Amino acid sequence: MDLLYWLESIRNPVLDRIMSIVTYLGDEIFFILIALLIFWCVSKEEGYYLLFVGFFGTILNQFLKLFYRIPRPWVKDPDFTIVESARSGADGYSFPSGHTQSAVGNFGTIARWNKSWGLRGLCIALILLTAFSRMYLGVHTPLDVGVSLLIGAVLVFAFYPIMKAAQKRPGIMYILIGFMLLISFTFVLYANLASFPADAAQENILSGRKNSYSLFGALLGFAIAYPLERKHIRFSEKACLPAQICKVVLGIIGLLAIKEGLKLVFSALGITWLGIHALRYCAVVLFAALLWPLSFPFWDRLFRRRS
Repeated sequence: MDLLYWLESIRNPVLDRIMSIVTYLGDEIFFILIALLIFWCVSKEEGYYLLFVGFFGTILNQFLKLFYRIPRPWVKDPDFTIVESARSGADGYSFPSGHTQSAVGNFGTIARWNKSWGLRGLCIALILLTAFSRMYLGVHTPLDVGVSLLIGAVLVFAFYPIMKAAQKRPGIMYILIGFMLLISFTFVLYANLASFPADAAQENILSGRKNSYSLFGALLGFAIAYPLERKHIRFSEKACLPAQICKVVLGIIGLLAIKEGLKLVFSALGITWLGIHALRYCAVVLFAALLWPLSFPFWDRLFRRRS
């Protein structure tokens, strides 16, 4: 806590604002944006790499949160204050840092996949900035971000040779998808059936249970979409620039409309079962990996015809 108290002492409105923006580099929405930008417009293989590191890292991260149940810094020490704007993005337990691990999954995979040392340096800088922002804002300790940096780095390097091998032997992908589904389902069972202490913060347990369903739903959607896309759609990542912009902008709007629209529908129907999060995220992945790519040839033809 000594480092956090020192960071608290140097806070000012300008740094608060900067760090509040930087921390979004580890947010779920930013992860989705980068993953889909790469998957739709750059390289499907690199997109798969990023997604698998992200999925596995998030499952492990959420398991450790529920297993250790370490409270946030301001809960452990009531005298410590945080930057209030960061509170809404700091649900669940503290250890390890989800934002930091997400940033490693995003930028670490980009750095490992590409050979440009300039790009690698930029990615490493963004990872470290994200980790620092979590401590500056007061929502994580050095242990939280340090363990997440280590876990993320191990996953980035461990998955790289597997994904490279999968480019030549597609059967590896099916094995990997099956393995990921198994551990995701195991996490659902643990999060929802394990007996937690009576003094555990129920809102944090609820957050972990919700996330377990979301991850399982996303992986289930990917397991359905991957073989269908590979055998029947085989979309091309390449297109003219206006078509690429259209693919990303309209695709993200459509994805968020499904994600939030289903949430509103279930809420209006009074359905409170946590399993609906699996349905939401399964639908999101099916749209992103299977349905939306069906439109890519149309956008490319449309803008090439106009030019």
